Amino acid sequence: MTLSTNENYLNGCSVDGGMTNFRLLFLYAVPYFTYVALGSLDSYLPIEWIYALRLIIVPGILIWTWRWYRPLRGPKSPVISIAIGMLVGALGTVLWILLIAPFVEEDATAWGKQAFYLRIAASTLIVPVFEELLMRGYVFFFVMQWDLARKQGAQAAFDETLHEKNIADMPHVSWHVPAVVISTMAFTLGHQVVEWPASIAYGLLMAILLIVRKDLLSCVIAHGTTNFCLALYVYSTGNWQYW
Repeated sequence: MTLSTNENYLNGCSVDGGMTNFRLLFLYAVPYFTYVALGSLDSYLPIEWIYALRLIIVPGILIWTWRWYRPLRGPKSPVISIAIGMLVGALGTVLWILLIAPFVEEDATAWGKQAFYLRIAASTLIVPVFEELLMRGYVFFFVMQWDLARKQGAQAAFDETLHEKNIADMPHVSWHVPAVVISTMAFTLGHQVVEWPASIAYGLLMAILLIVRKDLLSCVIAHGTTNFCLALYVYSTGNWQYW
């Protein structure tokens, strides 16, 4: 007999018979922190090598961990989600530039062509995938699951959510303030301080997109579109400080 999503949640059953949120945290986080860790090698390796390694290693990790993630697709049309994601991503580019402009210096060094092409490939194709999976996939739904357990009177709601629940059991929702706020804060902390105003606004934009479209696909497409458009803007105008 197959339990429904709500029955799974109420009975504390994880969808795969034992993969709890505690275990899932590592699987969701490892691509993100691998990408960051490779960036710390800039004192030892040329930037082109670092991005080449990122483009090889991080997708390999994503392929290995993919079966444990929430699906990107939701209940709505993926074609429309892609179209809306591209539109929102273009809007997000404008929003990012406007909010970061007052806080960055204008004497940034231009990137070489090879480094630029490698970075645009990484920021367009892989960064949106692992960031959205972690921030809007794991953090958003973990907070929602924890808050529901808390409201239902669980005495150790956080511990129960971490060690007994699985975020895959959580359906998409129309609105959930704590999940929006905390996932946006987590997303913001992954950026430089001068980028925080833009990161907060962009994190909120992605959370709204997730709520409206009820899928991660639209968020990934929007994020990738923003990164691609931002790179083209920087390259064409010479405003490297925005990148």
